Amino acid sequence: MKKFLSTRLYAPDLSLLLLRLSFGGLMAVNHGWGKLGKLTSGADIKFFDIGIGAEASLALAVLGELVCAALLAAGLFTRFAAAALVITMAVAVFGAHGDDVFGDGEHALMFLIGYLVILITGPGKYSADKGILKK
Repeated sequence: MKKFLSTRLYAPDLSLLLLRLSFGGLMAVNHGWGKLGKLTSGADIKFFDIGIGAEASLALAVLGELVCAALLAAGLFTRFAAAALVITMAVAVFGAHGDDVFGDGEHALMFLIGYLVILITGPGKYSADKGILKK
């Protein structure tokens, strides 16, 4: 029990891998993929407009929620991908769900916090970034 509670079991790189895989994978599969389908369906697009039109706003959301989320999960260009996801989730929380941040916007807020953690800490050693940048 003492060993279990020891700080020696603390594994930040493994924790970051789990965080990247879960937050990146869940975002790409559960949110980004569906938005890509909506974007390419040819149907009339109804989406939160950030001032550039609904279709362009949706395209940026697909870029963030699918492409950047996949990059994040792989640990490739991690800080760039995390920054793009922070912006995407900030728009979702404070723009699209601004009137109900702790209701409908709660999931986006939780993703925002996770992406902020990854942005601050970096990808960890179990990432494509570390493999590419290894000296």
